[in-house]
Amino acid sequence: MRNRDMRWPLFLCVALMAMNFAARPPQVIHLTVASAAKVSPTRGTIPTPRQKAPLRKGLSSQILFDDFSYANRKELTKHGWIVRTVAGWPGVPGATWWKEGVSFLKDPDEPRNRILRMISSIDGTGAGANQTQICHQRKYLEGTYAARVRFTDNPLSGPGGDQIVESFYTISPLKAPMDPDYSELDFEYLPNGGWGISGPTLYGTTWETFSPEPNWKKDNVFNTNSGSQAGWHTLVTQVANGKVKYFIDGKQLAEHGERFYPESLMSINFNLWFIKDGLTKEQTVRSYNEDIDWVFHEASTALTPEEVETKIVSMRRRSIKFRDTVPAPVPALTSPCDF
Repeated sequence: MRNRDMRWPLFLCVALMAMNFAARPPQVIHLTVASAAKVSPTRGTIPTPRQKAPLRKGLSSQILFDDFSYANRKELTKHGWIVRTVAGWPGVPGATWWKEGVSFLKDPDEPRNRILRMISSIDGTGAGANQTQICHQRKYLEGTYAARVRFTDNPLSGPGGDQIVESFYTISPLKAPMDPDYSELDFEYLPNGGWGISGPTLYGTTWETFSPEPNWKKDNVFNTNSGSQAGWHTLVTQVANGKVKYFIDGKQLAEHGERFYPESLMSINFNLWFIKDGLTKEQTVRSYNEDIDWVFHEASTALTPEEVETKIVSMRRRSIKFRDTVPAPVPALTSPCDF
């Protein structure tokens, strides 16, 4: 009986509150698209099923950075790199792709820094040709690629004049001639000309596809920069929003798009090889080199050359020599290092 009596004040209070609420005019809450965006836990808009999400700066932590501070090739391969030994295209028929062409040395301009050096040599014959290439895992597509490389015009030893290709590029396997899913993005420096152009020339090339020799056919687009490029350069490739842009030392070299935009996961590569019809008649052994200071990639992020430099400086200040947070697809793809 005592408990029932104590409920009456509570019932009276609730009734009075209900009468007061009913006397108030109704309130309408308006929720606009703009206000919804402000409280959203994610930035940007959610794409429709047919809409491709734009690349957004500064949100991705998926990076590859390698300072090439190694003592030997074994340390290099522990970090996902392959030193090519498989015979084949491109270059001089019969050439050897030799692992001995990859070495590490102190940077003569900065003794505390180490660099990777690729050396390729030839005696005027295919059997006497040694070419060099390194490849990283095939797991890269959109984002920003960058490398600091030293191009050279003159041979390291012996007589010069051979048409040689010094490169930094990304590539997917060619499943068949004129494979529509093929992807390739190239920086290629030819100090002695080649491919119908005389004199030192830097190419920025984006490929749709090709058919290898003997039924050679290509579908690509390229821009060139004439004149010597000997010395250190920072090369940047942006792959974002349907456009591929190439920069050298902050200046744009090329912009390509439409059907040339890459669509397959690629590996990151450097190689140094001879153009088969561009050799001098010298029978003396001569060797050429290309040096690499560092390589960098950030996935799904379009960085300017200046932003790339800032990130490199930051990592070096923190003594970061290597970092790879770019996930491989599941299951992982094979990563051939053969062209």
